[in-house]
Amino acid sequence: MENRNDDLTWQEVKTEHVVCDEYIDFRKSDFQMPDGKIYGPYYTYSRRDYCIIVALDEDGKVLCVRQFRQGIRKITTEFTAGGIERKDGKQYRTPYDDQGEYGIRRVSEADEFASAEDALDAAKRELREETGHESDEWTHLITIASNATIADNYAHIYLATNCRKVSGQDLDDMEFLNVVKYTREELEALIKEGRFEQAIHVLAWYLAKEKLD
Repeated sequence: MENRNDDLTWQEVKTEHVVCDEYIDFRKSDFQMPDGKIYGPYYTYSRRDYCIIVALDEDGKVLCVRQFRQGIRKITTEFTAGGIERKDGKQYRTPYDDQGEYGIRRVSEADEFASAEDALDAAKRELREETGHESDEWTHLITIASNATIADNYAHIYLATNCRKVSGQDLDDMEFLNVVKYTREELEALIKEGRFEQAIHVLAWYLAKEKLD
């Protein structure tokens, strides 16, 4: 049984902002452990929350996108996804910022959430922009930490069914992606063969599959 009375919290005692701009706040920190000892450095970062959409069209085909991912230097197959934007177009201040410079923080922080795009609105926008599809049938599957070891942002995962084509793509200047459709069996084959390489997107599929079965 989990002992919920254990105090396992680390206390951050020193922080250096290695990179802090409109895209990321990348930090180098020392922490005091529950036994009082101090260890470091630990590297963490803040970025925006984002949404992932498992979308099926009116024929039951799964809508995916193909695009280059610089982290693994490969073209990947994945679901439509994108960051949650501020309604006023500004960036998010970091929670550690004393100088008034802009960086990124989680939009789910209470003082920022009121000015942030709703996660479902962001999901609908991303689906339309990246694939030209819309849906009237949306299900929230989970909101989960993106990478709790090093990041403080969250992924909001949705299922959209009976998606219909309403337009062409409306991509940002830095977006280059193609839309591809798969049967459910084809998608699961990609996952099992290690060719669907975004970990949280794989989680998204199995959560969606529970709703679809």
